[in-house]
Amino acid sequence: MTRFITCAASATLLTVVACQHQAPTMVPTPSSAAARSTDSAATLASTDTARRTARVLNPPAAERVTKAPGDTASVSKAEVNKTALQVFGDTAAPAVAAAGSPADSASFDLDVRPYETQERVAHYVKLFSGDARERFAARLERGSRYEPMMRAKLRAAGLPEDLVYLALIESGYDPNAYSRAAAVGMWQLMTGTARGVGLRVDWWVDERRDPVRSTDAAIKFLSYLNDQFGSLYLAAAAYNGGPGRVSRGLERYADDLQGATGEDRYFALAEKDYLRTETRNYVPQLIAAALVAKEPSRYGMMLHVEAPYAFDTVTVPASTPLAAVAKASGVPLAQIVELNPHILRGVTPPKTSFVVRVPPGSAAGFDAAFTALPVEQRTAYTRVISKKGETLPALSRRTGVSSRELRWYNPKLEIAKKSGRLVVGQTILVPSAGVLAAARDLPDPSIEIYGSSKAAVYHTVKRGESLGLIARRYKTTTAAIMRMNGLRKSIIIPGQRLVVRGGKARAHSGRSAHHGKASHGKRSRKR
Repeated sequence: MTRFITCAASATLLTVVACQHQAPTMVPTPSSAAARSTDSAATLASTDTARRTARVLNPPAAERVTKAPGDTASVSKAEVNKTALQVFGDTAAPAVAAAGSPADSASFDLDVRPYETQERVAHYVKLFSGDARERFAARLERGSRYEPMMRAKLRAAGLPEDLVYLALIESGYDPNAYSRAAAVGMWQLMTGTARGVGLRVDWWVDERRDPVRSTDAAIKFLSYLNDQFGSLYLAAAAYNGGPGRVSRGLERYADDLQGATGEDRYFALAEKDYLRTETRNYVPQLIAAALVAKEPSRYGMMLHVEAPYAFDTVTVPASTPLAAVAKASGVPLAQIVELNPHILRGVTPPKTSFVVRVPPGSAAGFDAAFTALPVEQRTAYTRVISKKGETLPALSRRTGVSSRELRWYNPKLEIAKKSGRLVVGQTILVPSAGVLAAARDLPDPSIEIYGSSKAAVYHTVKRGESLGLIARRYKTTTAAIMRMNGLRKSIIIPGQRLVVRGGKARAHSGRSAHHGKASHGKRSRKR
């Protein structure tokens, strides 16, 4: 790993409330099969990215003279810092070398040039290339790891490749970004929307953190919004503020918007002061991000481009510790964790085999190396029986695992209310040190409040259906469906799977106080 490869950010310790997940399988039997990933980003590098990389890393001699950027915004330092904090989050980025230069010969597949002088666009260009320049450059460097893969997927879907800068604005390309509104990942998807576009979000796995799968989901959602509104900028506004609000705005101001065509429709609607401030600023931020990111040397930035996000895949048995995968691959555990940010608990899910990513070249010989590992290294948990009169702290001392971690992996642990002692004779799972070393200390991302899937009734949304219509069909209320699915707005899309009737309510996990490096914190919209 070169010094420019960004590893996943260390997780902040959070309070985790026990959830009722399925008890895991005990000792996996190796039956893995290695396969080269078809999503390996090494095969997805775009010509545009390679061209910009060469120019940024090797600028012409005339561009190597260090020069302060031009005059930025005519606002106070505090105001600029506040805006930068809102856009990029609260984690300071390392300094980036600057070099003044003439404009790069950039090409855009988003319609950005006609709006370059628009007031809000110009404001954000000055911000991103001025006082927020170091943060912006650091996030571009992180994004260079994922951009080839993302551009290839956008191109294959028939969408402009420069929509990659939505992920820059959303999260700073941080797979582990987490907002106060519980939006997660590079594309900041909420649980309901993520499941609606086919992502797995549960106790064990959160594919919103998977750079590949979350990009597929975001593209699916953006394609739907683009088809609905016939405008990429209106689609972007709907991605941020919700399609319902954009649709109502277009209907309310239909007479005033007559004559506006193409992407001008977004700006005409934004002038009506109907969209929320965040959404009115969202598209100008996207345009400004594209302008600065495609011409970095013009704005005094010299970027170090990271190695593309590339991997092989191996298939391992249920309940395999990531530490065992690292041992069999011959790489540090941190590399396996960084390639698999969607595996939350340091161990693959129970009951079925699971595909895990390993560094390129590590899949060869993996099966034999895995089988040769001692059984205890391939074992995620041991079982102990609670003794008469034993308390949870006493069990913690006996097993060497904290009380909180024991509760974490034993959500149905029974403790007598009056005495505070464990009910005698319980079988308790004790996670191995390897499991705990790779676990992410997060609440249950599914935030489920309905009963088990066996008790629940599901409905797949069809085109033209609303939550109100679905609620009447199942003799329930819109509010009840929103509550069962963790929705904060009554926005649904065709193909989304909704719980319309649940079993006994279950307590859901407390929300994290951890925010991703570029998560906006202030957001409360549903996507």
